[in-house]
Amino acid sequence: MTVSEQLRLEQTAFVAAVAGELTDFLTTRQALVAGISPDIEPLMGSISNLVTGGKRLRALMCYWGWRGAGGEPAAGQIVTAGSALELFQAAALIHDDIIDRSDTRRGGPSVHRRFSQLHDAQGWALDSERFGHAAAILTGDLCLSFSEEAFTDIGGQAASGSRARLIFNLMRTEVMAGQYLDILEEVAGPVRDRAGAVTRAQSIIRFKSAKYSTEHPLALGGALAGASDELLRGYSAFALPLGEAFQLRDDVLGVFGDPVTTGKPAGDDLREGKRTVLIALALEQASAQESAFIDARLGSPDLGEEDVAEIRRIIEESGALQATELLINEFGTAAYEALEQLPLDELPKTALRRLAEATVSRAA
Repeated sequence: MTVSEQLRLEQTAFVAAVAGELTDFLTTRQALVAGISPDIEPLMGSISNLVTGGKRLRALMCYWGWRGAGGEPAAGQIVTAGSALELFQAAALIHDDIIDRSDTRRGGPSVHRRFSQLHDAQGWALDSERFGHAAAILTGDLCLSFSEEAFTDIGGQAASGSRARLIFNLMRTEVMAGQYLDILEEVAGPVRDRAGAVTRAQSIIRFKSAKYSTEHPLALGGALAGASDELLRGYSAFALPLGEAFQLRDDVLGVFGDPVTTGKPAGDDLREGKRTVLIALALEQASAQESAFIDARLGSPDLGEEDVAEIRRIIEESGALQATELLINEFGTAAYEALEQLPLDELPKTALRRLAEATVSRAA
């Protein structure tokens, strides 16, 4: 059997195991909440819907971190860890869509929009949008609680004070801190020193996304398998720049991506007012008049297609898009070079290389 064949079989088996465990986990919780009230079912349905899709990037990074540190294929602990990460990701998506006022997720209505539609369909009293937001916040909180329950189910390797527990806790704290920095920049960015906009945007992507998308999941898998400090440092040297490239690519897709592929309207990040590295570079490199136009229109709820097209033009002609692509390439190169230095067997190294390639060059 070739390395590619072994990789495909092992990865497919792991992804299927995570899906099965998530189904089993949520089925038991469904039975629990059904005893409270059948009205809770839409919360459970929303969580189930989110965790059945997606790329499983974080779970796969965790798995190959485990395997690279000598963990056995598809062992119960790593499947449970992957499930916990998927539940945490689902919670983050629910809350993120509320914060960003995003009506779509993976080509369908976001969770808060689903609850608003439920309100309208049932003819309930008061404001449907407010109900949708409140119900989605609670759904996200429930999903966070489930993530903690699942992680605790790993047992002693994830107990208080363990390396894995410290990584899991740090990951969650950094995501929340990064999320706050993101919304802060949306409102404070226009009146802050423009010279620091790129640095602030890079800090946001590091803590809001890069660390929890790649670095922490990889280290978490390694820690569960008993990886040495040296290997964990090597994991970080590879995964952190990879995560930064991942988020920069996401920012480009948020402005220039094909809605059919991304599942979100074209220019959605512009309507949400995201002050990404891409936008920070445009503000820095465009003319004063063009920068003022971006500041005035970014995040406007009535941002039309002509405005989106104009901001895209400014981003391209100012050189901001090209500069962002160069950053993606630089981070990608740093990740690949660090990967080659990792003392891993051929299978996990090949798996991580392919995950890196898919992450940097993705179209959705």
